[in-house]
Amino acid sequence: MRPYAAWLLAQEARSLLNRVDRMQPFALIEPMVPAAALPDAAQGAIERHLTLGRRTLRALVRQFLSWLQGPGGRRASAAQAQRRFTIVRLQFNAALTQFDLFIDVVTQRSEHGNGVWLAGLDVVSADALRLPGRYFDAPPLVCYLDRGPGAAIRRARTRLPGGGENPVAIIRVPRERMIGSSIASSLVHEVGHQGAALLDLVASLRPVLQALQHGGSGPPHVWRLWERWISEVVADFWSLARVGVVATLGLIGVLSLPRVFVFRLNGDDPHPVPWLRVKLSCALGRLLYPHPQWTRIEDTWDAFYPTDGLAAPERRLLQELTASLPAVAGLLANHRPRALRGASLAEAMAVRERQPAVLARLFRWWHAAPQRMYDSAPSLVLAVIGQARADGLLAPEDESVLLERLLTQWAMRSALQAGSRQRQRLTA
Repeated sequence: MRPYAAWLLAQEARSLLNRVDRMQPFALIEPMVPAAALPDAAQGAIERHLTLGRRTLRALVRQFLSWLQGPGGRRASAAQAQRRFTIVRLQFNAALTQFDLFIDVVTQRSEHGNGVWLAGLDVVSADALRLPGRYFDAPPLVCYLDRGPGAAIRRARTRLPGGGENPVAIIRVPRERMIGSSIASSLVHEVGHQGAALLDLVASLRPVLQALQHGGSGPPHVWRLWERWISEVVADFWSLARVGVVATLGLIGVLSLPRVFVFRLNGDDPHPVPWLRVKLSCALGRLLYPHPQWTRIEDTWDAFYPTDGLAAPERRLLQELTASLPAVAGLLANHRPRALRGASLAEAMAVRERQPAVLARLFRWWHAAPQRMYDSAPSLVLAVIGQARADGLLAPEDESVLLERLLTQWAMRSALQAGSRQRQRLTA
């Protein structure tokens, strides 16, 4: 190989090593108040993952330098050496992508107000994922803010860009939903994607839907569509089961779009037609939480988006899909996947504790003794607040102030508990 080519590649490789050494742990570079800190499990998992990544990168670069300076490198042509270095650099850039993915989460924790609220949302997420029967080992969940009307999740234990397994679930929360009870709808829907993966719900529901396509219980194309949409449908079910009517009202807030989008059927979209998705949420609510509110909400949605003016084939398909809604709702509520050890989804998610009458009673009780609300499970609190908002008992302005206080309290409590655990470890 030409000496100058070898020297140039060595310089570039050493520069990569220098950049790896400057990728310090987040605990050393990100200032934040203790209440805004990531959960201990999440912070530890992220740091361990990135530390392993840095170690792997150093090894790759050093192996390349050893090869370059050894007999193999001296015999290789400049083109061969360049190809080998390019592979190393691509792996380096993939590792940087992972670093940037987590830094979006960590950096916002230093923002005044937002950092503490995000820590509070971490607590809500963990509670919304937790089921009474301990059916799975829950991963850490962390939240960050981004633009746009919709939330999203990068699930834990899925492949990261460039390789490796994601150590935590990362939930992107839309800024426009902060702070109001509708944040519960978006947040818990994304938590539902993680919960569905842990229970393997999509894989267990698909064979049932495929059987219905051939079982004569309705037009086969209707069940094919539900099979395509089942991942999003399960996440909507999770949200409704954990926070009640606010899941539907929040969904209406997200899906209140120009008419052409509300009725659009996209063959590649895993989401149901927006108009139908709200109708399904009402059908699920009617089954899980019998109450006149669902008819009122559905009638209002129909008034917002009447089907008049749709082409006959579109209207006929929507009618067929609407006719299947009670069956879809029953299928979800009564589904008994192996992971739940004989329990149905409705039973495992304890929907009896979130009936509208129960939530209304809790709101009155907490109004007389507010501390009881702060001591209750966050997902239950959001369900109570959402029901009170739906009943017209809580104004949006008061709701926003209350939620700000709750998120701050949950973040502070989590930080104090983390500090207590750390002191116990040090004195053990």
